[in-house]
Amino acid sequence: MHREKTTSRGGGGGGGGGGGGTSGSRTRVGKYELGRTLGEGTFAKVKFARNVETGEHVAIKILDKEKVLKHKMIGQIKREISTMKLIRHPNVVRMHEVMASKSKIYIVLDFVTGGELFDKIASKGRLKEDEARKYFQQLINAVDYCHSRGVYHRDLKPENLLMDANGVLKVSDFGLSALPQQVREDGLLHTTCGTPNYVAPEVINNKGYDGAKADLWSCGVILFVLMAGYLPFEESNLMALYKKIFKADFSCPPWFSSSAKKLITRILDPNPATRITIAEVIENEWFKKGYKPPKFEQADVSLVDVDSIFNESADSQNLVVEKREEGFIGPVAPVTMNAFELISTSQGLNLSSLFEKQMGLVKRQTRFTSKHSANEIISKIESAAMPLGFDVKKNNFKMKLQGDKDGRKGRLSVATEIFEVAPSLYMVELRKAGGDTLEFHKFYKNLSTGLKDIVWKTIDEEKEEEMTGKVG
Repeated sequence: MHREKTTSRGGGGGGGGGGGGTSGSRTRVGKYELGRTLGEGTFAKVKFARNVETGEHVAIKILDKEKVLKHKMIGQIKREISTMKLIRHPNVVRMHEVMASKSKIYIVLDFVTGGELFDKIASKGRLKEDEARKYFQQLINAVDYCHSRGVYHRDLKPENLLMDANGVLKVSDFGLSALPQQVREDGLLHTTCGTPNYVAPEVINNKGYDGAKADLWSCGVILFVLMAGYLPFEESNLMALYKKIFKADFSCPPWFSSSAKKLITRILDPNPATRITIAEVIENEWFKKGYKPPKFEQADVSLVDVDSIFNESADSQNLVVEKREEGFIGPVAPVTMNAFELISTSQGLNLSSLFEKQMGLVKRQTRFTSKHSANEIISKIESAAMPLGFDVKKNNFKMKLQGDKDGRKGRLSVATEIFEVAPSLYMVELRKAGGDTLEFHKFYKNLSTGLKDIVWKTIDEEKEEEMTGKVG
């Protein structure tokens, strides 16, 4: 549940990262100690956190109350959060509890450690048909179950498809994607959202749409990418992309079986009235091969926390204050990463990759290591970013770089953080906080030319060395 619209693409996901902070500088929310940011977007941030009572690791999605509630959507938000809290499904990221402070809503979610499903494609290329079908069956199970409870995703895309340590698919962000959206009196949704390549034509058209049919279209695009290794609809020009989507102008590669081609063509029908339904997909012969219905129990779940965060009675234990641990004066050094946190930044746990044709893998975050001091790194990034037209805001060992020009998805915004991973060795993480992923990619290429003399290794170079067995 963790990632919010593309709209951030809202960013975050139910898993993938490590904590951050020195022992004296952790931020506490209720019984949770917050760690590093896993993803961020317009309406939400997702942070790694630890339950100090049990030691359990979770992901906490933090929503800006004012931004969300000014849409006069309290009824729908409360209904969707309540429903998601009741859902216990093996293929859906679980929501544990909900808290609120005066300005924020905190949604505590499973921390899913297996990375994104699409990381498999990035590393291995396309999946064999049987393996793709296995994941597609789990995806349809999750989507069908949530639809039966009246919850629609509306923004299914690669980074919402996570895997647990056993390789079981977990869909994140169900019920959270539509928080700031409006359902009109005709019962249809009217907000264009989502990553364009995965979005149904009727959503782009903004004529109102049925959430179930739109979700199924996105599932069809995901199935195509799993089996092909590239997107069915791909154009660098947005209008050309929309034209292809409206006409369902795509062709299946020759290695697709004829029954898979037929099913994908029925799902990617640009007319929602004639598009196959999920019930029909489940009865499809190709889909049924090796199908195992999900096994799960319905647990007793309380909705007291959901009610209380909207009632705001002063005595509620679900109303919390975000506070720094006592005795903390202010950071004089970058956050130190422990071994678990460092390992969890590796590709296996990386939340934020996005598969695109021609571009190979386009990441929404990138990292490099440096042996220069943290202050030198900061001033170097600042002097490299400013000529590229970026405004730089600094806060201790974090920086926010804000572009001065509107791009394809608004202004590019980049969050930068420095971590100490060993004495005199720092890791620098640059993460897209807003704007377009491809523009972030270009920006980083330009920026990196100005950083050459402080970069010790990029993470890609380190991976290459691991693979070839060289020692740095």
